Amino acid sequence: MSVFDKAGLEDLIKGICGANPAAKFYSTGGTGKKIIEILGPDAGKNYVSVEEFTGAPEMEGGLVKTLHPKIHAGLLAERGNPAHEEYLYKTLAQGSGYAGVYFDIFVGNLYPFTSVIAKEDTTSETARVNIDIGGPAMTMASAKNWHSVAVLTSSGQYAGFVEALRNNGGSISLEQRFSLAVQAMKTIGEYRSAIGNYFAKLDFNRDVKPFLNIG
Repeated sequence: MSVFDKAGLEDLIKGICGANPAAKFYSTGGTGKKIIEILGPDAGKNYVSVEEFTGAPEMEGGLVKTLHPKIHAGLLAERGNPAHEEYLYKTLAQGSGYAGVYFDIFVGNLYPFTSVIAKEDTTSETARVNIDIGGPAMTMASAKNWHSVAVLTSSGQYAGFVEALRNNGGSISLEQRFSLAVQAMKTIGEYRSAIGNYFAKLDFNRDVKPFLNIG
């Protein structure tokens, strides 16, 4: 889980735990704190921080948290592929106390780039630092591997997802996975287009250079 907008997260987490009390949640930063708050005093039974899982500390400013083979292999690995299982369970066991895992669900929404650039006082530098890198990468990895990973990109999807889990013994159909993946791909396409369109309209000497603070 890696969400900027935490609306609906409590119902989603409780719904997942209702379907599978042994469910493990992996996250970091503000999302992790929210998950722990929702899970309560026994959060350690269901929550693992990304830093603990990967064995790699977060980079200052939160610039690098989830860009790690353990995260992306867990999202991209093919179930039933012996080579992928070897990579997850043995190769990635090195470096921390955890082997890799197959992730079943990815929940993510992005830094609000379009909201940031809509503000009158936004500079090119403010816009630049609000470009999400890890979120889109994880979202597209999950969408690519939709056979195995359910990818949720909007709080509006949570209720229907939880209902499907309840009605289908803790799983969802391939058709629903595909539909969620399509929505995820469209979301990332629109997000990246918004970034490209914004910077393409800037004049370097007028809109970019005056706001640079580099040596």
